[in-house]
Amino acid sequence: MKKYLLTLLTLALAVVLAACSGNDEKASDSSKESDGAAEESKEIKLGATAGPYSDMLTKAIIPQLEEKGYTVELVEFSDYVQPNNALDNGDIDANLFQHTIYLETFEEQNNMDLEALITVPTAPMGFFSEKFASVEDIEDGATVAIANDPSNAARSLLTLQGQGLIEIDPEADELTASEKDVVTNDKNLVFQPVEAGSLPRQIENADLVAVPGNFALAAGLNLMDAAFLEDMNENYRNVVAVKSENKDSQLAKDLIEIVESAEYEEIIDSDFQGFSKPEWMANR
Repeated sequence: MKKYLLTLLTLALAVVLAACSGNDEKASDSSKESDGAAEESKEIKLGATAGPYSDMLTKAIIPQLEEKGYTVELVEFSDYVQPNNALDNGDIDANLFQHTIYLETFEEQNNMDLEALITVPTAPMGFFSEKFASVEDIEDGATVAIANDPSNAARSLLTLQGQGLIEIDPEADELTASEKDVVTNDKNLVFQPVEAGSLPRQIENADLVAVPGNFALAAGLNLMDAAFLEDMNENYRNVVAVKSENKDSQLAKDLIEIVESAEYEEIIDSDFQGFSKPEWMANR
């Protein structure tokens, strides 16, 4: 009987040891899978529209991400719809091309949940003229070409008001103000609404042209050549965006750290002259 019991105990011990060994192997495999997932997370895709913000990623953000161990693929888009679709679908991990108002409007209209991580220096609207070198030169009855979309039209009018050229009804919504809200126009400016993308071509025709920064740069215009620049509303500054579920991810934290770095600002100062800095950067 003792021998029988000893044999059973020996077999039971062998089973327990085998099970423990199996669990160790599973834990080891699980650890490897976890490590593999961590490595995968370092392979990321960033999206931007072709132009200054693609350049900003290339020059000021991606090199620092690579220093942190990321492998980065830049995906360029030719319109303002696909970058957010790609972000929502998980085809890219973050994007840089849009301001806060556009992001909030887009996600509401398309039932998305996206998050602005941080604002970045942004190309302001420039008021270009072949006739006037400054605000003081603008003559009575001058023609002013502005964008025909509500957002850029409001920005144009607010900037003209800031320069003392017109006054807008104080009851009007600053984000949607239109020509109908202009209550004082002492210089009798004549507004000519046109499609935003065609504004650079209007410089030869109109006396003064309000060109959104991205279109100005895409057309080869130098922001520093403008008669004056927009004093930007913070809501019109571009943002680095991610899906809301990833707002606390390591990538999100690293992107914020990079944009807040002195190295990033140095590149902005040297390679993106005329870009308007967000308040958090300008006031530190």
